[in-house]
Amino acid sequence: MDSRWNVQIVDRVAVATITNPPANALGKPVLAQLGELLDQWEKDTEIKAIVVTGEGRFFVAGADIKEFTELLPADAEAMAKNGQALFDRMEKFPKPIIAAINGACLGGGLELAMACHIRLAAPEAKLGLPELNLGLIPGYGGTQRLPRLVGRGKATQLILTSEMIGGEEAHRIGLVEAVYPAEQLLEEAKKLAATIATKSAVTLKLALAAVQGAVDLPLSEGLAKEAALFGEAFTSEDVKEGVGAFLEKRKPNFADR
Repeated sequence: MDSRWNVQIVDRVAVATITNPPANALGKPVLAQLGELLDQWEKDTEIKAIVVTGEGRFFVAGADIKEFTELLPADAEAMAKNGQALFDRMEKFPKPIIAAINGACLGGGLELAMACHIRLAAPEAKLGLPELNLGLIPGYGGTQRLPRLVGRGKATQLILTSEMIGGEEAHRIGLVEAVYPAEQLLEEAKKLAATIATKSAVTLKLALAAVQGAVDLPLSEGLAKEAALFGEAFTSEDVKEGVGAFLEKRKPNFADR
């Protein structure tokens, strides 16, 4: 199977570029290969952060609509569940994933981006869930993650109108964390990933799990989980290095264990 992803690893950061012209559609091969990449990244102790972006003018312009033409209802439900499981894995991934949204980010593309831990965008990027234009609804988690990011009312408006918004508006409503000129976007994403990669892999994993608790759990249970993970951090070698470096006024040298 030809790879629809170009992956480069530099300084413990994996940069994964979707290369499925003409619009980087999320067809079955793209999703299957993403699952395989997640397997590799999780096992590779040299990788501490991931950046996902698209080749050319597109991030991901949506699903491969040709795959929808002969779907029966049961097939469609199974497809949705498979996509949801993959994106749920991304959201709960033990290493941070940053989306660098360089262009059109629509339908399944936006659902993929929302499953990333952090989103950066170019001003000219177009973000939206246009599935209702096709007589469909979002199926890879869009109806669930968008309200959590921008609020129920705004999410409902965007879904029901199929409106596409630019990077600046996406930033204003909290859908992306920052906006950079297109020519700087990937470098800024890599710079952010490199900063994150200086932290302990142990505490990156614990922090991501704690933050995920804010989505999955009631406040009281989330706080209990945070306390348990805080205690777990003290079982690592890196806590001794981090505290010692602070007291000695030097940069820590984490061993990731």
